[in-house]
Amino acid sequence: MELRDLLLTPIYLGLFTFLALLLRPLVTDRYTRKYFLPGLGVKIVGALAVGFIYQFYYSGGDTFAYYHDASLVWKAFLDSPLKAFRLITASGEYLPGTFDYASQMYFFHDASSYAVVRFAGLFSLFSFNTYAVIACIFAVLSYSGLWALYLTFYRLYPHLYRPLAWAVLFIPSVFFWGSGLLKDTLTLAAVGWATYAVYKIFFRREYVWWFSVVLILSCWVIYSIKIYILLCFLPAVILWVFLSRLKKIKSAAVKLVTGPLVIVVAAGLGYLAIIEIGEESHRYNIDTFSYTAESTARWLTYVGQQQGGSVYTLGDFDYSPVGMLKKTPLAINVTLFRPYLWEVDNPVMLLAALESFGLLFFTLYVFYKRGVGSTFKAIAGSPFLIFCFIFSISFAFAVGIATYNFGSLVRYKIPLLPFYVAALVVLLPAKPAKRSKKLPAFASTEKRPVTV
Repeated sequence: MELRDLLLTPIYLGLFTFLALLLRPLVTDRYTRKYFLPGLGVKIVGALAVGFIYQFYYSGGDTFAYYHDASLVWKAFLDSPLKAFRLITASGEYLPGTFDYASQMYFFHDASSYAVVRFAGLFSLFSFNTYAVIACIFAVLSYSGLWALYLTFYRLYPHLYRPLAWAVLFIPSVFFWGSGLLKDTLTLAAVGWATYAVYKIFFRREYVWWFSVVLILSCWVIYSIKIYILLCFLPAVILWVFLSRLKKIKSAAVKLVTGPLVIVVAAGLGYLAIIEIGEESHRYNIDTFSYTAESTARWLTYVGQQQGGSVYTLGDFDYSPVGMLKKTPLAINVTLFRPYLWEVDNPVMLLAALESFGLLFFTLYVFYKRGVGSTFKAIAGSPFLIFCFIFSISFAFAVGIATYNFGSLVRYKIPLLPFYVAALVVLLPAKPAKRSKKLPAFASTEKRPVTV
């Protein structure tokens, strides 16, 4: 970090706070108002903390590599705004006048990483290429998606506004690793906005065209950066929408006949979504997914060992579909509940282990408090909870089977945590709380009953 970080960051933080105060009446009511600014505050603290951790603990890392490439966009802008525009919109090819800059970039030929550079490069133009300010802009963008996700949960379960705020906005690893100049910040924002858009389009039927654009843009961001998130998200969303439609049918006989058909259709559409997305990215199509998982696991294990990081293993197995299926429980467990406290070997890993232990304790507490049978019955009776758990569990399997490095895992798993923890909150018996009769436009009162 440089002198301009110290000079410009307070000015931009004041601007962000001012804009947040202007926006707050439009996106909150008297129950959610108290969480809006604190939620933004911890995201900004997380963004700055990521920079400090990478600079003083890791002595470098992805966040500064992204900043290095974004700085070249800034330098190109000072030379010619057209060159900067060409760099931001480039797709791995050298456009006229860009070679001197693009040839120095770490990620120019890495499509998923360069998607982050595009955002960072664009933000550098509005921040005088100041790292801390760019990181804070990423945090604000991420927070917008998290707040949209919180509003989705709040509209469905308004009496749980307080615990849901903690579950979505204040999970330590989410507001830390999901706030800085990293891939995970953008994908977290996109997943939140995509969920809110689906809710608005299919359940509220409000501003359908506008939120259709939001959904498409969100899916494009996820697709561009981490396509495997989309492979887990889309089938779960499709099942949520179809099962919600099925639940509205009053006739038991009709449900008995159409229920299996709806599930088959939803599963089929989910499979087609995976096929279509996979066709666009050969690394994640059905035929090569096992190879991708194996190569990713081996690479992250190697990097972890070379850098003295914390690696884990699921034991010996082949990366065939059957082999990975056998390791499903272990992969899900490692994502959600590891590292264990006795596996800690550095300060950062200790924080991850404490959070994992808390998540394990909370999971067991929910099953104990509600009962195992009653818990599964409640999940089966709620299409939205089915969506949350299918997305969480399938995503936990995907990153657990392919990561093999606790340092990477703590970042990779953050998109699932708000869904998983908030779903557990919903399953806990809770006293109903009063709510306002009318919400502002952004989270306006429903015009019709909604079944989720």
